[in-house]
Amino acid sequence: MVDFLEALNDPAVAFLRYALLAGLLASVSLGVVGSYVVVRRITYLAAAIAHCVLGGVGAAVYLQQTQQWAWCNPMFGATAAALLAALVIGLVSLYAREREDTVIGAVWVVGMSIGLLFFYKTPRFVDPMSYLFGNILLVSARDVWMVAAMGAAVAAFGLGFYNKLLAVCFDEEFAALRGVRARLYYLLLLCLTAVAVVLMVRVVGIVLVIALVTLPAAVAGHFAQRLWQMMILAVLCSMACVFAGLAISYPTDLRPGPTIVLIAGAAYLLTAILARLRTTV
Repeated sequence: MVDFLEALNDPAVAFLRYALLAGLLASVSLGVVGSYVVVRRITYLAAAIAHCVLGGVGAAVYLQQTQQWAWCNPMFGATAAALLAALVIGLVSLYAREREDTVIGAVWVVGMSIGLLFFYKTPRFVDPMSYLFGNILLVSARDVWMVAAMGAAVAAFGLGFYNKLLAVCFDEEFAALRGVRARLYYLLLLCLTAVAVVLMVRVVGIVLVIALVTLPAAVAGHFAQRLWQMMILAVLCSMACVFAGLAISYPTDLRPGPTIVLIAGAAYLLTAILARLRTTV
């Protein structure tokens, strides 16, 4: 811990400060959106969106190298793919009367396959593993600003439509009867989830991102009585996991992404066990 704190103050280790700042900023939107995801029970949907991100990243990298589109940042491609996946899953499940789990599975595998094909056709080899598992230590100052802007937008929408999203999460049919455009707000929730997923792809990668979307909120759910309380606790829990993961991984030379997720997983298991013991005693 001492080595980590000293490194944060070292001007030569700016990447560590960027990593910590990006993780803390992303935790704000994750706490808000993750609480909705856990309450609405759409964790697998969020996982499908996360894996579709690879398609957008692969397309962006391909266009950068073959068409010299310097503006086509992988983060833009990831955002576009995540939003498209969210809308496809939401619209098909709402209007096409398809089984939602079938739609999720189809979008999941198609998105990843498209990404792998784009990576394969890219002239200069780009390892997709860096996007699948991420490396928060590669976050730049530009990435931090992007995470901050996108996170602020997600948090603003999530809190601005709090009452409507709350109604959709707990009783969609009743909300519709009361005049709430439940389907529209359900699609909004999916889009917010998509952007929140993109924010954490840079931190822990596509494969592990779903853990930080759901685990802090799941931990918070054991202590909160209301959704807004759950959001606040989820934000603090996510921040604590990011800080602890970096503090442990830096001096021990471990990958920070998996370390952060393992801490979040341990916190959830411990909370669940203690809650179970409390109810049985």
